Amino acid sequence: MSMFFMMLQYSRFSGFLVAQVHSDSHHGSLYSRPFIESFEETPMLVAVLTYMGYGILTIFGYLRDFLRHWKIERCHIAREREVQKDFVPLYQDFENFYTRNLYMRIRDNWNRPICSVPGAKMDLMERASHDYNWTFEYTGRVVQDVINLGSYNYLGFAENTGPCADSAAEVTMKYGVGVASTRQETGNLDRHEEMEKLVAKFLGVESAMAFGMGFATNSMNIPALAGKGCLILSDELNHASLVLGARLSGSIIRVFKHNNMQSLEKLLREAIVHGQPRTHRPWKKILIVVEGIYSMEGSIVHLPEVIALKKHYRAYLYLDEAHSIGALGPRGRGVVDYFGLDPCDVDVMMGTFTKSFGAAGGYIAGKRELIEYLRSHSHSAVYATSMSPPVVEQIITSMKCIMGEDGTAIGRERVRQLAENTVYFRKRLREMGFIIYGNNDSPVIPMMLYMPAKIGAFGREMLKRNIGVVVVGFPATPIIESRARFCISAAHTKDIQTFTVFLFQKKYS
Repeated sequence: MSMFFMMLQYSRFSGFLVAQVHSDSHHGSLYSRPFIESFEETPMLVAVLTYMGYGILTIFGYLRDFLRHWKIERCHIAREREVQKDFVPLYQDFENFYTRNLYMRIRDNWNRPICSVPGAKMDLMERASHDYNWTFEYTGRVVQDVINLGSYNYLGFAENTGPCADSAAEVTMKYGVGVASTRQETGNLDRHEEMEKLVAKFLGVESAMAFGMGFATNSMNIPALAGKGCLILSDELNHASLVLGARLSGSIIRVFKHNNMQSLEKLLREAIVHGQPRTHRPWKKILIVVEGIYSMEGSIVHLPEVIALKKHYRAYLYLDEAHSIGALGPRGRGVVDYFGLDPCDVDVMMGTFTKSFGAAGGYIAGKRELIEYLRSHSHSAVYATSMSPPVVEQIITSMKCIMGEDGTAIGRERVRQLAENTVYFRKRLREMGFIIYGNNDSPVIPMMLYMPAKIGAFGREMLKRNIGVVVVGFPATPIIESRARFCISAAHTKDIQTFTVFLFQKKYS
C-alpha cells in the first residue's frame, strides 16, 4: 500500500464521529424518515502534520519571495510597474502570498479545459507547464473518456442528444441565441413566461421568476429583500453569493454554527430581546438564510427544525436550493420534498438551473406579492439581459421530464437512479476506510485528504487513471480539512461506479 493512501486510510480509524442526527433525536417528531449525517474530527496526528506541511510551505514561500525581490528568481505574478512604485498598491502583495507560493504548486488541478459534453464521461485537452504551473501550453493530445466525478450534472441532463437538446436546437432556429434586451423592455419572450409558470407549478408555490445567473440570483435579490434596520441570520457555511448578498444589503449580519439549531435559536432570542444595537428598537425584519445541500460539506439543512424556529420567532426564511433542487426528494423537488414539508412554509425559495437541469441561471419563487415586488426592485431583474432562448427551452424540457409531463417515466427514473448511486458510492468509500462527510442521501460527497501535498497528488493520480475529480483546500475549506469532492450523477452507470471503486481498491493492495 502506498504511503499516500495509507495516510488516508489511517485517519479513518483514528478519529471519531462528532455529529449524527437520527429521526429519533430530540427533534425526532419533526422528521418522518431517518436523517443521518456524519462528520469525523480531524485526528490529532494528521492535524499536526498538516499544520507542519503548511508551515514548511510558508517558510519556503518567504524564501522564494526574498529571491524574487532581489531578482534571483523570476516572478510571474502581477505587480506595479517601477514608475508606479510610489502609488497606492493596485495589487496587494501580501494577500497574493498564498497564490504565489501554495496555489501555484498545484494549479494544474484546476481550470482543466474540456472539449466535450460534461456528461458521465468527458474529454480533456492535455496541458503541460515548463515553468512550474505559471503558464500552460496545449500538447495537442485529447484525454478521452475521463470519468466525470466533478460536474454538478446530478440528473444527467448535460447532454447533446435527446429531447432536451433537440428542443433547444429548434428554439434556437426560431428565436436565435440572444435576446438583446431586458425583461422589462423588449426581452420578455413567451418562453420566459411559460418557464416561470412551470417553475412555480414544479415547486408548488404561487409564482416564480427567473434570472440569467445563479450567483446574481442571490447577490442581487437579498439586497432587495433586506436593508438597514434588518437582521440576517446566516449559516457559517453559506455560499459566497449569499454572503455577498447579505453584505450588499446593509443589514446587520450574525452567523450561527453550521446546522446548529441551538446556535440559531440563541441568536433569534437575543434579537427579539435586545432589538437593534444602540436604539434597541425592534428589528424591521429578521431573515434566516440557509442552503438545501451545502456544497463543500455534503450536509442537508435541518429544515423541519429551521421552519419550527422561524414560525415560533416570526422570522422569514430564505432557502437556497442550488444543489438540492432536482437532486433530493422522491419527486426531485428539493429539500422541501425530501422532508415532505409544505412549500408555503418557506418564504423565499431560491434555486439554480445550472446543476440538475443542465442549463444556466436561477430562480426565486414564493408568494405572488413577493415576485411582483422583486420584478420592479431587483437589480438582477431590472438591469440584466433576458435569459437565452435555448437555455430557457432546456429548462422547460428537463423540468417537464422530471415532472412526467413529457409522457415518460425517464425523469422519475433519473431521480431514483441518482439516489441509488449516491447510497452505493458513499457505502463503498466507507467500506474502503475513507473519511466521508455529509448526509447519507447527499449526492455531494466530500472525501477528506487533510494535508496540502495530497490535494495535488490526489487530483493528478486520479487523472492518470482517467478519473476527473475536484480537489479543494484552504482558504475554501478550513486549513486542516482539505478534501476531494465527488458529485454523483444519475448518468453514472453501475459499471462506471464499480470501475472507479476498483481503481481505489487497487491502490490499497
